[in-house]
Amino acid sequence: MKLHSKSILGPALILGATLAACQEPYHQKEEQYYLISANINLPYWQEAEAGLRDAATGMGVKAEMDGPTTLSPQEELDAFQKAVALHPAGILISVASQQLLKPAIDSAVLQGIPIICIDADAPDSHRIMFVGTDNFRAGQESGKRMADILKGQGQVVIISIPGQLNLDERVRGVTDALKKYPGIKIAQTMDDKGDARNANDGISALLVKKEKVDGVICLEASGGSGVAEALHRLDLTGKIAIVSFDKDPETLDAIEKGWINATIVQKPYIMAYYGLKFADDLHHNAVHEFKDWRTAPAAPMPAWVDTGTATVEKSNLSTFREALAAHPKPL
Repeated sequence: MKLHSKSILGPALILGATLAACQEPYHQKEEQYYLISANINLPYWQEAEAGLRDAATGMGVKAEMDGPTTLSPQEELDAFQKAVALHPAGILISVASQQLLKPAIDSAVLQGIPIICIDADAPDSHRIMFVGTDNFRAGQESGKRMADILKGQGQVVIISIPGQLNLDERVRGVTDALKKYPGIKIAQTMDDKGDARNANDGISALLVKKEKVDGVICLEASGGSGVAEALHRLDLTGKIAIVSFDKDPETLDAIEKGWINATIVQKPYIMAYYGLKFADDLHHNAVHEFKDWRTAPAAPMPAWVDTGTATVEKSNLSTFREALAAHPKPL
């Protein structure tokens, strides 16, 4: 007996539609993710927020960034605890103070909330993984670039935020790199507290006292532009080398003007973009090595994803800027 295709196709379509209607959607409407940072006003974190929003839009989930508008570990802890209280699907956090945030991170993970560190890690906590820069290697790059500019001779000042693990790793990398250049001495390490004005004031005070400074290595995003402004005001542009960090608009503009020699660029957009995807995979137990990440003997994720860096200077600035995507600012 010959069967007509229409007689089979109709019921099959109805059955398929019924099954599809019965299937639960992968992402639920109430799924909410957070990114917590210690200074959300910086261009660096606005770029990270663009990565967060792009990933969230692609997955059809809700995600938002929260945290203080100036560097404040305590206020970052408050923002983190506020997010934990909402029991979200996952939290990304850049840890300004591991000592302060470790107990809160451990508590959140024990409550079943996936916690992923991006940019600044808390390796001694129960966080699931770290997505960000190899900060020791980035520090080595900064030190080597300065050594090349100074041709192996000179007095160098480091600007950082002591006590913040990712920045301490950069300082360690600079120190390690400069061991190969006995003619270069680190005169001092200065704390600018993540504020360009402090970097400006600190370097200005040194130079007014006639301290010998041949180069300044800035290991956080705000320091480079602050130092560049100070040198310009004191008519020392080009006489003291600057190796900066990150790609704030002021930093790139200073490179174009010849005020900053080079900057080591991180990828905050990539950190947040893939950080959210990893958090989402954890929330849904998408990686099937273990039944559930909460009871697994080891996390079903890489322990660390190195997002890499690039060195930008005047010779490649135009190409770098052309390659950057224009991310609209959040409403």
